[in-house]
Amino acid sequence: MNADQIVWIDPERMSGTPCFTGTRVPISTLKAYLGEGDTMEMFLDDFPSVSREQALALLEMGEDKALAIVSDHALAA
Repeated sequence: MNADQIVWIDPERMSGTPCFTGTRVPISTLKAYLGEGDTMEMFLDDFPSVSREQALALLEMGEDKALAIVSDHALAA
C-alpha cells in the first residue's frame, strides 16, 4: 500500500489535518488510541471508515514517512 492510499492532506478540507485516505479521521487519532492503551480493534470499531490495511500500513510505514511522501506529492501537483 503506498502513502497516497493511507494518508491525504488537503488545506481546503479538515484545515489541512492529515487524515486516512477516503475519510475525515485524522491519522493522529490512531496514535492517540494506541498511546492511551486502547487496541487496534477499538480504534477500528470506533472508526469503521478506516480499513485495517490502512491502519497497519501507517504503523508499518511510520507517520513521519507517510506524511513526507504525501506532502511531496502535493507539492509536485
